[in-house]
Amino acid sequence: MSQLRKYIRNLRRDFISGVLDKKSVSKSPFVQFESWMKQAIDAGIEEPNAMTLSTVDKNLQPDSRVVLLRDLNRNGFSFFTNYLSEKGKQIQSNKRACLNFYWPELHRQVRIKGMISRLSPKESDEYFDSRPRESQIGAWASQQSSVLESRASLESKIEFYLQKFEGMKVPRPIHWGGYRLNPKSMEFWQGRENRLHDRILYTKMKNGAWKLNRLNP
Repeated sequence: MSQLRKYIRNLRRDFISGVLDKKSVSKSPFVQFESWMKQAIDAGIEEPNAMTLSTVDKNLQPDSRVVLLRDLNRNGFSFFTNYLSEKGKQIQSNKRACLNFYWPELHRQVRIKGMISRLSPKESDEYFDSRPRESQIGAWASQQSSVLESRASLESKIEFYLQKFEGMKVPRPIHWGGYRLNPKSMEFWQGRENRLHDRILYTKMKNGAWKLNRLNP
């Protein structure tokens, strides 16, 4: 353990990939995000749509996990999950949440704070229908976040639903669907040398416009 602690303390990496300033970014955080996402995709980053979702439970205990961005428009950032999971319960009790994208190969991250709401049943149905059949069956078989007796019991449930829906379209479970985070602020972080990073913060004003500020690293 002592060797590992020493190694962690001495980890150093300088960031020299790019520059970020108020003159070079878009006036719209969505346009800026789309530009960075496209660059992450073009760079061949594995799962560039992976994002850390942070929520808070009813006891104000923060909780984080990685989920996948599945849609993006001017209303916000969408992902899908089991409504009865821990994250679903936390979102039900506290709609405030934060997303974080990190692309280490580009020395970039984006932090997005806002309010979460459920997508419409139609939107959830459309995405569910696009999923591989095996994933659709998994949404029925897994009681996400609850205690699992054994792997065998999960596989037994999968077999049950495979037989139940054999030869027919798999319907979306009522407990599974999408959420959208509508951003109130979006921060773009570009790593720079000597830890003097560039940070641009977009804050949504009452009139719907976005205010830009440069932050200290």
